[in-house]
Amino acid sequence: MKVTIDGHEIEVEPGTTILQAARMIGGEVVPPAMCYHSKLKGSGGKCRCCLSEVSKGSEADPRPMPKLMASCVTGCMDGMEVKTKSSPRVQEAQKAVTEFLLINHPLDCPVCDQAGECDLQNLSFEHGKSESRFIEEKRTFEPEDIGPNIQLHMNRCILCYRCVMVADQITDDRVHGVMDRGDHSNISTCISHAIDNEFSGNMIDVCPVGALTDKTFRFKSRVWFNKPYDAHRDCPTCSGKTTVWMFGDEIQRVTGRKDEFHEIDEFICNS
Repeated sequence: MKVTIDGHEIEVEPGTTILQAARMIGGEVVPPAMCYHSKLKGSGGKCRCCLSEVSKGSEADPRPMPKLMASCVTGCMDGMEVKTKSSPRVQEAQKAVTEFLLINHPLDCPVCDQAGECDLQNLSFEHGKSESRFIEEKRTFEPEDIGPNIQLHMNRCILCYRCVMVADQITDDRVHGVMDRGDHSNISTCISHAIDNEFSGNMIDVCPVGALTDKTFRFKSRVWFNKPYDAHRDCPTCSGKTTVWMFGDEIQRVTGRKDEFHEIDEFICNS
């Protein structure tokens, strides 16, 4: 099938989404994505950051789609034409989504360990406004201890569900999830259980904001002061393919290897 995105034509396999096709092209045409993660089944369709304009449905039905579509869950059709960066409607929608995400998310980047590798920070830099129209108080949550490895900052959470999906799909026993409904929704553990399994560190790595941070790295350094190196160790429970973050001769943290879209290539264990 042939798909055209912002004037770039590409051939894709059936079942490919618009976002996947855009990533094959690369560059400016790739929409931002906060909730989609290619290694997690069922991810996508929640944050609405990747909205795109389908100006031509397909060769069989060339009518444009009347509404902007979430590119991470919209499949490509033969002859489809899509606009992302080149569409004023898409740009306006992304500004609106960014403003919506920042209603409750505090811009505490100066004290956040995610600063420098935060997807929402990048989105806010590109589409954010200097002033907020939101005059009500932001929602706040009491600090909660969810285990020895993960620091939860629920005030920063955008409910992308990535950490829940990681726990569902790669761990044996999920003890956390989304509690309550509507604007009271929050990430928490069931009946105050601690998150303590050998793959829990991946929940930190998939979080696109600073809601889940590494307790062992907390307030140690900024990521731009660290130099990442690909490393490997023989591990009986995972691939052992890691990235070590060095500050001089000191290894300050270890994460899974990520691609250019900040997605983990292979999940690793805590050991």
